[in-house]
Amino acid sequence: MNFEELILRNRSYRRFYEDFEIKAEVLKKLVGYARLSASSGNIQALKFYLSADRERNETIFRHLRWAFYLKDWDGPEIGERPSAYIIILGDTDIHATIELDVGIAAQSILLGAASMGLGGCMFGSVDRAGLRKELHIPKKFQIPLTIALGKPKETVVLGEVDSSGKIEYWRDEKMTHHVPKRSLDELIIDFK
Repeated sequence: MNFEELILRNRSYRRFYEDFEIKAEVLKKLVGYARLSASSGNIQALKFYLSADRERNETIFRHLRWAFYLKDWDGPEIGERPSAYIIILGDTDIHATIELDVGIAAQSILLGAASMGLGGCMFGSVDRAGLRKELHIPKKFQIPLTIALGKPKETVVLGEVDSSGKIEYWRDEKMTHHVPKRSLDELIIDFK
């Protein structure tokens, strides 16, 4: 698969085949991609909490906010939940500033997952206090992002933002997930 196909395959999936098993070795390989990626100042202050255990997955699931624009949807039903999670942590004993590295690591993980036929979704909307308490995450670790992973059970279709300018994603009657994208011409600015 070429790079453009990989980018197009790397969508935010929110429904999965929950019974599809993702082994610890796969999660470690994905973290390995993040490890080999760029790090601001080469600080390498990120750590990763891995879960492919059903009980632990359920704990993580309860602390995520699933889809801001889908007001009448509280997340996937049992049977459609992620098979695994990677929680990105910032080790403040190493460095307090990790924002750049988080995005780089998350994208590397998700592109790696897409290359394996998996899909995922990044969550910045997380009940961090609850997650920290239930998973016994020490206070020295920031919790900037959680990534849900699994075998996608939904179709995500990209479209153009129409004249209304609305960017909200939505689902049709067949549960196809539609994501409007701004045009390339709108994104490129020339200051003459």
